Amino acid sequence: MHGYWLRRRKSNRKAYAVAALLIAIAFSCGIIIGNASSPKRAVIYGNDSAGQGEGRIVFEPLKYELLFTGESSSTATIRLPAVDNDDNGVVTLLTVQVIPGSGRILTDIDKLIFWVDTQNSIRKATAVAENVTGINVSRYDIIYTVHANASVIGGPSAGAAITMATIAALQNRSINQSVMITGTINHDGTIGPVGGIYEKALASRDVGAEMFLVPMTQSTQVTYKEREYCEKIGWMDFCTQETYPVKVDIEKDAGIKVKEIMNVQEAMDYMLVEKR
Repeated sequence: MHGYWLRRRKSNRKAYAVAALLIAIAFSCGIIIGNASSPKRAVIYGNDSAGQGEGRIVFEPLKYELLFTGESSSTATIRLPAVDNDDNGVVTLLTVQVIPGSGRILTDIDKLIFWVDTQNSIRKATAVAENVTGINVSRYDIIYTVHANASVIGGPSAGAAITMATIAALQNRSINQSVMITGTINHDGTIGPVGGIYEKALASRDVGAEMFLVPMTQSTQVTYKEREYCEKIGWMDFCTQETYPVKVDIEKDAGIKVKEIMNVQEAMDYMLVEKR
C-alpha cells in the first residue's frame, strides 16, 4: 500500500510539471502574437530644441506612452513674451502637438509651477480653438510643452498666444515668427488686457520680431515714476518724493511695430501661415 501512494505522488508531480510547462508555453505564445497584432507603440518626447545654445534652458523630455494609429501628428511652436520677477521682459517657447487620441489635454512644463490660472488659460484656449476651427478635439490628444523658469509663465497673459499655437497645430499651419502676441483669452475669442506691455515689446524686438500684437487700447500705457523735489524754506531745505505719470508710446519707445487687436480672428490674419 505504501508503494502505491509513493508511485501516485511521483505521478502527480510529473503531471503538475507538465501542466506548468504547457501554461508557460501558452503565455509566451500569447505575448508574441499580441505584439505582432497590436498597434505600433511609441514613446513621445518633447522637442529639445529649446535646450540648444549657450545660456538656454535644457529641456528634460516628456516621458509617457501613447498609441499611434498610423496618422501623423501636427506641431506648432510659438514664442511667448513675459515679464519675470525682476520686471524684465523675457521670451520663452511653447510647443503644441496634436496627435490622434481620445480628447486628453496633456502638459509638460519644464521648471514651471503649474498654477491654476495657467491651466485655465489652456482650457479656454482649447475650447476657443475648437470653435474657431470647427475641429472636434475629442478625437485628438493635445500636448502643451512650455520651456520656462518658474517665475516666467504662470498667468492668464499667455492665453492669446496659447490659442494661436493650438489653432495652428489643429489646422497643421505654421506660426509667423516675425509676429508675437500678448493678451488674455476669453471664452468668445476676444482678447483681454494684460500688464507689462512695454517690457514684453522690448523682449519681442530683441529676439527679432517685427510686429507685436496687443489688446485694444494697450498700444500706449501710462507708467509712474518717482523723483525727489527739494525747496528751501527759510534756512532749511525740505525734500519730498513725488510720483508723476509718464505716457509711453509702445511702438515709438520700444522700436517695434505695435498693432491693437480685438479677437483671435484678427490675430490669425497676422500670425498664421500655410506650411510649404
